[in-house]
Amino acid sequence: MNFVVPADHPCLPGHFPGRPLVPGVVLLERVLDALQAQHGELAGLRLPQAKFLQPLLPGETAQIELDEAGPSRWRFRVRRGDDLLASGEIVADGAGREDPRA
Repeated sequence: MNFVVPADHPCLPGHFPGRPLVPGVVLLERVLDALQAQHGELAGLRLPQAKFLQPLLPGETAQIELDEAGPSRWRFRVRRGDDLLASGEIVADGAGREDPRA
């Protein structure tokens, strides 16, 4: 899934004045949108790991890549061309958790 955050997005004026960068939370929102577009509504999503390596600027096109990593578990990458901007893992409700009764 490709996306562009427009220069008039409401998060940009405060992040950072005079040199806007797309906040990581906006990238993660787009990743979750892409995941749910492929798999429908998912309950109890967690992000046990997320790394932000390079900034995305307003108006730049980014691409989200999703790979299944097990039951209710996905790895994601956000790229701008060949550049890796962010990566991490998403886990849906209950996946990878220990039974507290054990």
